[in-house]
Amino acid sequence: MGRSLVVTADGGSRGNPGEAAYGAVVSEESTILAEVSGRLGVTTNNVAEYQGLIEGLKAAHDIDPEAHILVRLDSKLIVEQMSGNWKIKNPEMKRLAIEAKKIHSHELIRYQWIPRELNTHADRLVNEALDGMIQSTTGPLRRNYLTERLVSDEIPTMIYFVRHGETAMTPMRRFSGDGPIDPELTAEGVQQAGNVAAEMLKISPEVLISSPLKRALATAEAISARLKIGFEVDEIWKECSFGLWDGMSVAEVKEQFPAEYAMWVSTSSYAPPGGESYDETMARALQGILSLAAEYPGKKICVVTHNGIIKTALAAAIKAEPSVIFNLDLSPGSISSISLWPSDGLMAIRSTNERGHLRG
Repeated sequence: MGRSLVVTADGGSRGNPGEAAYGAVVSEESTILAEVSGRLGVTTNNVAEYQGLIEGLKAAHDIDPEAHILVRLDSKLIVEQMSGNWKIKNPEMKRLAIEAKKIHSHELIRYQWIPRELNTHADRLVNEALDGMIQSTTGPLRRNYLTERLVSDEIPTMIYFVRHGETAMTPMRRFSGDGPIDPELTAEGVQQAGNVAAEMLKISPEVLISSPLKRALATAEAISARLKIGFEVDEIWKECSFGLWDGMSVAEVKEQFPAEYAMWVSTSSYAPPGGESYDETMARALQGILSLAAEYPGKKICVVTHNGIIKTALAAAIKAEPSVIFNLDLSPGSISSISLWPSDGLMAIRSTNERGHLRG
């Protein structure tokens, strides 16, 4: 029987895409067996993180080709993709995932997501490699200024996030995630869906995508009928999971889960019992944004989705910590939008919680 090894890996770029590097550590019962790191030139964070995984798996395989390997990553995207839970649409990431799967018997590998603060060793290797690269650079540093993008001729990808219309749970402020309750729109929600559909007709998106939950689907159907275009359903845009709290009011949760609720409102890394943390939701939202940008560069895209995941998408767009979501709230039927420039992945928030169309 093979040994039990742990691989922690990371990757990063300064600019996304920008000068990039990877780092990985192989250990056994807290004893470090190997460290690997390297420079990658100009590429994206996701590619660098995948390369860290690949090099970490190679190092572990060299130590013991029959080892059981626990891979611990702070990239929720890669953990879910390599575990087979999320689709991989980006061609380059798909190629890297295939390469990673060929290194070591997939049945002997288990993937685990960890918070960023538990991946400091691999992160340090990445930054050491990047620092060495930046110090040796003789040419001018890449500039990544929003001002330059705004006045350039480059056409950004525009993503318009529409929060679905009201459900019976919305005015009661009950937790309404991806659970089995899956409420329908109220009469007010249907009206909101019609109003946002009229506004989307003015914007004229070329692509329409919806969460698979009923409240989002009904809103997307109203927009689809007004725009006379079809829409795609994508699981990545479903609402975050509130686990056991789904359907409960805040007061009920505070009474039945006082310690857990206190943790949930104090940190974005805490997941409700049986649910999903906002850190994990943000990783999913970022994967969705990058997948859309890769598949539809320079297009206008309308995504009909939910309060929680829109908030994390906005935070991801400005590279903020997920805790920013505690300072955001989006109304039913509202529109929020971001721009993304394909040449370097720079993102900017263009609007948040637009509601003028709902007053008509």
